[in-house]
Amino acid sequence: MARVERYQEGAPCWADVQTPDVEAAKTFYAAVFGWTFQDLPTPDGRSYAQAFIDEDLVSVIAPQNPKQEAAGQPAQWNVYFAADDARSLAHDVVHAGGTVQFGPEDVDDTGVMLFMEVPGGGTTGVWQAGTHTGSALYNEHGAFAWTELLTPEPQAAVAFFQHLFGHDVTEYLQDDGGIYITLMVDGAEVAGIAPAPGVEGDEEAKASPATLGWQVYFGVSSASEAVLAAAAAGAEVLVEPEFGEDAGALVATLKDPQGGVFSVVEIEPAPST
Repeated sequence: MARVERYQEGAPCWADVQTPDVEAAKTFYAAVFGWTFQDLPTPDGRSYAQAFIDEDLVSVIAPQNPKQEAAGQPAQWNVYFAADDARSLAHDVVHAGGTVQFGPEDVDDTGVMLFMEVPGGGTTGVWQAGTHTGSALYNEHGAFAWTELLTPEPQAAVAFFQHLFGHDVTEYLQDDGGIYITLMVDGAEVAGIAPAPGVEGDEEAKASPATLGWQVYFGVSSASEAVLAAAAAGAEVLVEPEFGEDAGALVATLKDPQGGVFSVVEIEPAPST
């Protein structure tokens, strides 16, 4: 898939990062993905940056909210699912076993935003499109390509999303005996849900942002080159490029200089026409 005009309800449509240092994050992600930026003001007098591949909007780098700043939290990537009616969906969140954390709230004419907490943990964004539909590119170099939820309660999370969006699911037995579950929309796999590694009886793992919550993947033409560029720009390499059993491609996991954890997945080049 290349350019996207509209995302179906229940499909992840957008990912953005909240960071303690917007300018430093811009420098970093420009080095890794080749993003260019347009700065825009926030209501509180700060600025955020829209990120582009050529002329296509693919993400946003935003300042942290006051609560995150006060707590000294690291940068965090947020994942959003497309919804036809965010306000109606918000009423169903509690019945599905989750909680509403923020919204639903109009974001000018661009859309309606909602944040909710999945049973077992995992802050999840919901986006009802207005003038902004989501990432203009998907599964391309420098663009959102996949996401998966690592949770101590995968079955509860699956039931939650099925209640809200009616996802079908596919289950894959892993070499370690665990089960990797994919959420599906109209027969296409759109997101993964998996048991968080090392959470039982391991308090250190429970506290690690790299082992719980939504993991965001960006496409790259070369995973090895992306890791080298990220390391040169100050990233910590959490997982060196390796063949991902679920992705079917080379995958690496990185932590940006402000603490934001993300992965890159090597994508096949688009066929020439």
